[in-house]
Amino acid sequence: MLKNSCRLALKEMNHWMMPEKAKTSLTTFPSSAEIVSEPLGVVLVISAWNYPFLLSLDPVVGAISAGNAIVLKPSEMAPASSSLLAKLVADYLDSSCIKVVEGAVPETSALLEQKWDKILYTGNGRVARIVMAAAAKHLTPVVLELGGKSPVIVDSDINLKVATRRIIVGKWGCNNGQACISPDYIITTKDYATKLVDSFKCELERFYGKDPLESKDLSRIVNSNHFDRLSKLMDEEKVSSKIVHGGQRNEQNLQIAPTIFLDVPVNSLIMKEEIFGPLLPIITVDNVEHSFDLIHSSGGKPLAAYLFTNNKKLKRKFVETVSAGGLIVNDTAVHLAIHSLPFGGVGESGMGSYHGKFSFDAFSHKKAVLYRGFAGDAFLRYPPYTPGKLTLLQAFLSGSIVGIIRALLRWFWA
Repeated sequence: MLKNSCRLALKEMNHWMMPEKAKTSLTTFPSSAEIVSEPLGVVLVISAWNYPFLLSLDPVVGAISAGNAIVLKPSEMAPASSSLLAKLVADYLDSSCIKVVEGAVPETSALLEQKWDKILYTGNGRVARIVMAAAAKHLTPVVLELGGKSPVIVDSDINLKVATRRIIVGKWGCNNGQACISPDYIITTKDYATKLVDSFKCELERFYGKDPLESKDLSRIVNSNHFDRLSKLMDEEKVSSKIVHGGQRNEQNLQIAPTIFLDVPVNSLIMKEEIFGPLLPIITVDNVEHSFDLIHSSGGKPLAAYLFTNNKKLKRKFVETVSAGGLIVNDTAVHLAIHSLPFGGVGESGMGSYHGKFSFDAFSHKKAVLYRGFAGDAFLRYPPYTPGKLTLLQAFLSGSIVGIIRALLRWFWA
């Protein structure tokens, strides 16, 4: 995906940079106008640990194509990747324009004290508030790529095997649930839940074997702090009895198997915070359309939301009523790979977007330019302002041809 971003920028950059023609009005006739993209200046990119190359360098591709100088701060939670990024950027990119700063909280805090022309941060809402508060001191605009509890609505009129596989690869195939667009919980009907669980059991064993902790296709948990956090979600008294599949753990190796819960209470810890791990609760409702009420009652707007159905009315209602950074019908996570779609959140899941041309735009200022000559200098603009002049001026500003003709006729017959 990162290579694709580079190739796209190389192919399209000249087109992206071209001034965009804009329409003018009678108010400024004769004239022409255009929108010119210019670099913002010096930008800061603070990236995350879960995709340390993609989430570091994909925004940098957009910032470079827009003509900015960049400081990149990789996540200290992926120290090997951070160190390699610092080495590779220094070896292969223009060090007068692009720098990597490694470190943890002190270094990030020191960077945030500086004045930047834009900051792009990928991570969680708690740190995002710190970033935004620091940016506000300098009136610096921000792009915040956060997360949230991304729901999956599963209807009954579907190809269950295909749906199950696509949920599995979006959940456990993407860093074992450690991804911002990972399915966070499933909503389905009471009547369909058992079939769905049985399908998950069958496909998970097919993909990861009878003992998933032995699988080479499942990521580990990033560190002991996150392992303990996930264990706390699993071990809550009102949740631990709801496990219907998985639950195996190896603390020494930081491994947690794909774990499915059925009918966890909506007031449990696992339903109150973004899981960001291999745990998948299933919530049941009487009617699939009640899923929308459940999503709305959560109060947040997730980074992604997913629906599996063949019902056209349900698809339309999903698109019209669910507010999220992105929506997918009958798949999960793959919208991330479509460069013609903006990737970003809304509300608690973030602000601003990037990918493809949206990355170029995120790091550009759109400058309005109007060109005029010395002909067509309207006397209406200048004092003294008689009633007739004001009538004509109002007509010209409205842009109405009929209004202008009427005003001219009144002027002529006055």
